Amino acid sequence: MTSAIVRPRAAGSDFAVLNRRVTEAGLLERRPAHYAVRMTAVAVMFAAAWAAVFLIGSSWWQPAVAVLMGVVFAQVALLAHDVAHRQVFRTRRTSELVGRMVGNVGIGMSYGWWVDKHTRHHNNPNHDDLDPDVQPELLIWATESAVGRRGLKGFVNRHQAGLFFPLLTLLSIDLRISSIKALQRPGMKHRGLEAGLMALHVVGYLSVLLVVLSPLQALAFFVVHQAVFGVYLGMTFAPNHKGMPHPTGDEDYLRKQVLTSRNVTGGRLIDAALGGLNHQIEHHLFPAMPAPNLRRARPIVKAYCTDAGIPYEETSLVDSYRQALRHLHEVGAPLRSQR
Repeated sequence: MTSAIVRPRAAGSDFAVLNRRVTEAGLLERRPAHYAVRMTAVAVMFAAAWAAVFLIGSSWWQPAVAVLMGVVFAQVALLAHDVAHRQVFRTRRTSELVGRMVGNVGIGMSYGWWVDKHTRHHNNPNHDDLDPDVQPELLIWATESAVGRRGLKGFVNRHQAGLFFPLLTLLSIDLRISSIKALQRPGMKHRGLEAGLMALHVVGYLSVLLVVLSPLQALAFFVVHQAVFGVYLGMTFAPNHKGMPHPTGDEDYLRKQVLTSRNVTGGRLIDAALGGLNHQIEHHLFPAMPAPNLRRARPIVKAYCTDAGIPYEETSLVDSYRQALRHLHEVGAPLRSQR
């Protein structure tokens, strides 16, 4: 199992020209100072959030700390994303070591499982059969997936636009469940190590809550924390591809990545909140490009796409959610018409 995509495969001549321009601009070079500051800041926030749990103690102010903890966990996850893409460290060994500590121990998610899933997404974004992020599960992303959906899934899919944000409160739990299922598969590498590191997270997390808080306060903290973490993660990744075209797989690398991705406009605050993933087009074209360089690559990529006649989609954060929800509503239309 490798750290997520480092370089494009079979990129094609069109992309080669763009890649040369970006390389000449120095945008593929690592940014160790940026990541040193960012990792320190996230570590301080992580430690401060847990320190607040101990300092406040058994109190009904703890759900407020849980909100902060949810935000911090999401920032840890975004950092793990960059580590997986080898944006931070040059070698695979260091990336995997830090990735497991940040992912498995820090937030309780299998780093190896997520890397495998995310790599498949990068290879074929929005492809109905090959991208695990659009596979029909509780939510569906293609009209064809509505056929035969009944019971709870049918109900959810009929109303999935309205249920999308409420369902995000369960996303962090779903990530843990998917991690555990993956760790039970014999073919997964280092599954014993990953399982042990995840167990360390679970034992430490629950021990702190049950020792410091009353059972009811611990339950409230857990619910609020996991809900905020899930919503934050979902709101970070949802604008990127949802509602964008679903390719056939015959497109060249440049068009496959650009046409399926959407950028979110905004300043440095949006960059920080979304971990740079608001520059999704640039990230998909150059997955190993350090996050702080994505903003600088944007004018180069946009100009190139304009000259090549390739649509370059970017919109505001609010409108990106509106487009994603509209797509969810349209996909569920066949089920609503059957009633």
